[in-house]
Amino acid sequence: MAGNSFGKLFNLTTYGESHGPALGGVIDGCPAGIELNLEAIQNELDRRKPGQSAIVTQRKEPDTVKFHSGIFEGVTTGTPIGFVIENTNQKSHDYSHIKDSYRPSHADYTYDKKYGVRDYRGGGRSSARETACRVVAGAIAKQVLKDIEITAYVSGVGTMKLDKPYTELDLKIAESNMVRCPDEAMASKMETYIKEVRSKGDTVGGIVSCVIKNVPVGLGEPVFDKLHAELGKAMLSINAVKGFEYGSGFHGSTMYGSEHNDAFNTDGSTKTNYSGGVQGGISNGMDIYFNVAFKPVATLIQEYETIDKEGKVVQMHGKGRHDPCVVPRAVPIVEAMAALVLADFYLINKIYS
Repeated sequence: MAGNSFGKLFNLTTYGESHGPALGGVIDGCPAGIELNLEAIQNELDRRKPGQSAIVTQRKEPDTVKFHSGIFEGVTTGTPIGFVIENTNQKSHDYSHIKDSYRPSHADYTYDKKYGVRDYRGGGRSSARETACRVVAGAIAKQVLKDIEITAYVSGVGTMKLDKPYTELDLKIAESNMVRCPDEAMASKMETYIKEVRSKGDTVGGIVSCVIKNVPVGLGEPVFDKLHAELGKAMLSINAVKGFEYGSGFHGSTMYGSEHNDAFNTDGSTKTNYSGGVQGGISNGMDIYFNVAFKPVATLIQEYETIDKEGKVVQMHGKGRHDPCVVPRAVPIVEAMAALVLADFYLINKIYS
């Protein structure tokens, strides 16, 4: 299986499966001399881990990261940073019923056809549990970036969406509720809705929005390595992601150029920011903001029709511990992937500028 590494200079390679003994990764290219806050790294993992609230999967994993190399007395040495996160609460028998069948809209069918073998326990390598490794690397990338502020939050669940622009929201309160929505009234409605969906054995999708502040001018490498293109790739690599838009996004296509153009101030900043902080594939110093759309989780805790390995129609009833809505736990993953992209471009910029 190829495609297990991300990034050019700040590079992450991950390994492991959902129900294997552990997950882990190697971060290559991290500069030496970065004093790491290891508690902050663990805190990022705690934001992503399962079992943290009543509206996420109830799998209980401590998700404690152990570093094996690349850090000495809390400071990066410039050598590869190796780490591991042990799996402690696997219930592989929950998946024995799908050993010879394929869950609709899941990776079961494509993995089996591509490789001729698949780990059906929790989806194996296709499980979103792999994203724990990304969060570790992203937490380190955030500390490399220092002054750049990356904040993601839930802006939509199902048909419920925040209509306010991020500039009118207090993003700091997003972590005060289990949905991670920076609007208390909307968060309460979303929480109730997710619980209703779970009670029916169903799932629902949503949107995670992200804002990146204090980005220096000049990150991004045209023509094929545009900053927004790499952000799009990063977000679309996350499990269950079906869409990415930055800046004015699809709404921008309905506007006139006279409305959409971001007029300059004398200091080079712009009066509006429909460009979303990126022009010509290069950061312009304004806030970068984007939306990431997540589909409903494919595994349903209800009876449905599917096919088995022989192509026969069979009835299946989902089992196990699954998120009724992934977006609350996806928030730190979106932040982590954004941090990996920016850290990579930050290092590239130091070489070529």
